[in-house]
Amino acid sequence: MGMKYVDEYRDAELARSVSREIEKVSAGRSFKFMEVCGGHTHTIYKHGIEDVLPPNIDLVHGPGCPVCVLPMGRVDDAITIARMDDVIFTTFGDMMRVPGSHGSLLDAKADGADVRFVYSPLDALKLARQNPDRKVVFFAIGFETTAPSTAVTLLRAQAEGIKNFSVFCNHVTIIPAMKAILDSPDLRLDGFVGPGHVSMVIGMRPYTFVAREHHKPVVIAGFEPLDIIQSVYMIVKQISEGRAEIENQYARVVRPEGNVKALEAMAKTMELRPFFEWRGLGFITHSALSLRPEFAEWDAELHYHVPGLRVADPKACQCGEVLKGVIKPWECKVFGTACTPETPIGTCMVSPEGACAAYFNYGRFSMASERTRLHVLP
Repeated sequence: MGMKYVDEYRDAELARSVSREIEKVSAGRSFKFMEVCGGHTHTIYKHGIEDVLPPNIDLVHGPGCPVCVLPMGRVDDAITIARMDDVIFTTFGDMMRVPGSHGSLLDAKADGADVRFVYSPLDALKLARQNPDRKVVFFAIGFETTAPSTAVTLLRAQAEGIKNFSVFCNHVTIIPAMKAILDSPDLRLDGFVGPGHVSMVIGMRPYTFVAREHHKPVVIAGFEPLDIIQSVYMIVKQISEGRAEIENQYARVVRPEGNVKALEAMAKTMELRPFFEWRGLGFITHSALSLRPEFAEWDAELHYHVPGLRVADPKACQCGEVLKGVIKPWECKVFGTACTPETPIGTCMVSPEGACAAYFNYGRFSMASERTRLHVLP
């Protein structure tokens, strides 16, 4: 499809014709595909893609929202740092409302903590330059998409010798999470819609294990409705031809080798943690990044004494199952009642990329019809 303009990626007639092709090629077999990326989940709900796809294709929402996978203990650690006297604590906007075990960063701010939201870690570094008598901490979260900007900021802090700046590093990596999902017994997946932004950085090679060891196709997809529908077609076509390969639907942005400069900056500043806890997925080995020893001066984890406790999710919250794709958001007991974007119990309701928030914001009507379809029809 040679498309130049964004409207072409939203062409309803084209979407329907691709959907008819999917129906033909999938020949009535039922398939479950997981989109690993929160940005995809958002597009799927916003544009009602599940209603366009044939009913035998089920899209399952994975752990692709970085705000959502952070365990409560790490949120508590962040709040502890934010409450310290001489600290200016900086964070991305959607981390502000994430509930810890005693309130959120927003609550800490209301209680007098100096918490500020920034658009990038470079903004946080600028605050450190402007406030030499204060300590500025940046709450680094996100997959390989946001890690390069943290890396570049650390290299700049080092080059300029800015010592009142540090990073509380919570970057996570997508591949080990996919491994954990593929190894988890309670989910049967037939293929993956691969994450577009992460792949811009890491390229295509890291996904080969999915095809090689698990014999499942991965198609890296863009973020427009037709990108996702075309990717589903490509996955179904692979299965019908007995193939399991890594394909790139998003070739207009993703290069097979990824972004070499970004990867170099990450390698200079960060290393893999032996293990890291993910909300809903538990501890996953080598699934997150910490700062290298040579960046110890900028490592908030070494500077501040934080509780570092493992905190269980609230009993009522089923974020974990949602993140693993075991249940759909509206199957959670508290969805839309006790848990809403205004009063989130779990993280999936906080970020616009979280499956629950996306479903809540866009899906209420289709959700009602889905419920009827499931419970009323024989």
